Amino acid sequence: MMKDSNYNQKKAEAFSDSLVDVLNKSAIALALSIGDRCGLFKAMAGLPASTSKQIADAANLDERYVREWLGTMVTGRVVNYFPETLTYQLPEEHAAFLTDEGEFNFASSMQFIPVMGNVEDKLVECFQKGGGVPYSAYPRFHEVMAKESAQTTVAALEPFILPLVPGLKKKLEAGIDVLDVGCGSGRALIELAKNYPNSRFSGYDFSEEGIARANAEAADLGLDNLRFAVRDAAAIGETEAYDLITSFDAIHDQAKPAAMLAGISKALRPDGVYLIQDIAGSSYLEKNLDLPAAPYMYTISLTHCMTVSLAYNGAGLGAMWGEEKCVEMLKDAGFENVSIHKLDHDFINNYYVATK
Repeated sequence: MMKDSNYNQKKAEAFSDSLVDVLNKSAIALALSIGDRCGLFKAMAGLPASTSKQIADAANLDERYVREWLGTMVTGRVVNYFPETLTYQLPEEHAAFLTDEGEFNFASSMQFIPVMGNVEDKLVECFQKGGGVPYSAYPRFHEVMAKESAQTTVAALEPFILPLVPGLKKKLEAGIDVLDVGCGSGRALIELAKNYPNSRFSGYDFSEEGIARANAEAADLGLDNLRFAVRDAAAIGETEAYDLITSFDAIHDQAKPAAMLAGISKALRPDGVYLIQDIAGSSYLEKNLDLPAAPYMYTISLTHCMTVSLAYNGAGLGAMWGEEKCVEMLKDAGFENVSIHKLDHDFINNYYVATK
């Protein structure tokens, strides 16, 4: 490569070093996903410093695979290694962010990396020919998304999310009609239905897989105040039927988000509330340079949120549509009052409370 007089060798070397760091961290992310799926972090969290055989036995896994995986974890500074005893230890401070029993399970979130990487060939074809990758191309997406929702949404409903709407808990206790649009596997709605038996809950989602999972779990729990149905979010077709409508991380990947919001506005009673969780960030790229996890969110958008919308000739908003665009579209749909909230436990999302 020809180098002009302004070529900065130190800057070039620094960038090269940063790419090695990216390569290593990408490998660690994949290994973290494998560790979570195989139950290795859960097993190690309950063990003292142990050999690879002891760890494999605790997790009921093959020792040779566990030993090689531990090589990534040790060199990635996730697990401690004691060469004099050939033992490995997961520090308590690390287990707090790698197990479901801790503060937040980042290892679970790492599962999005292989799920999205699985569609790379299809995505490259979209770059060349246009179009999109449909929901059906992501066989594990709902499973991984449900686990993520359990951390960011379900666990936060009672202590953080519902209090964003003054008096909402009392109304739920007394009995109101609630709809969740884009409910996925229904985890949030199931939690609400369990906690508020006097209220009536409905969940709509385009995905047959998601609705099947939701109906199966609701049936197992014997909830009779809850129903799920496969329905296009852009064609709800109901008028003044609900006191509360929610959408948790569901607007930005819709094929017809404007029609969805208009239908929700129509389905909401005059004094009703629309409660939304969606990706935090700005509609302007330059304002997202210092946003935590911005490269991750743009990549998730590229490999799922945007492309699944385009697969159905949709708007292709993408995950990083931003709060400015969100507020604009809510107001276009008839929501005159929109407030934006941020929660300490969730740096990924904004929470919107919208009324007509």
